[in-house]
Amino acid sequence: MNPNIAMVTGFSCHDDPAEAERRGLQGFQFFGFALAHYYLLGGHVPGRTNVWELFRGNQIPLPGGSGGIGTPDQVRDAMHQFEEAGVDQTVFIQQGGNNRHDDICAALELFTARVMPEFKERHAARQRRKAEELAPYVERALARRTPPREPGELPVVQAYGRDLAGGGGGVYPTTPDGRP
Repeated sequence: MNPNIAMVTGFSCHDDPAEAERRGLQGFQFFGFALAHYYLLGGHVPGRTNVWELFRGNQIPLPGGSGGIGTPDQVRDAMHQFEEAGVDQTVFIQQGGNNRHDDICAALELFTARVMPEFKERHAARQRRKAEELAPYVERALARRTPPREPGELPVVQAYGRDLAGGGGGVYPTTPDGRP
């Protein structure tokens, strides 16, 4: 059982807020657009559809900000808000779009030097308090749990898109009963 909450957000940390946004916002917006394209809205022809070009020609308004994009103080404030809301882990997205490797490294170095230390300092105590607070609930949940089945009895969990489409297809070989 994992009672932790993770928050995914864009990331670009720079002393100049405009530069942080210039380096990180478009890539984060592209990441969200691509997820929506593949999981909700789009159709594509493998090897032919250019999602980047679709993004660049997009007429749908995209979100304008992200908690992890800004100066060290702005990012710290956003991380405090996440922490106060009960978020245990923050997953930074910075690899979407045309982000430069050097800019990504510089942002991470700035974050680890000027933002992360205070959060790291109180992490263990926060995790301990949370574990103590949740212990009775975790114990009750585990008591309701049925014993795990043998590996041969476990169901196959289809990919989200295949599940929505009603299963079938796929490129992985399966046994006659549909198991990989």
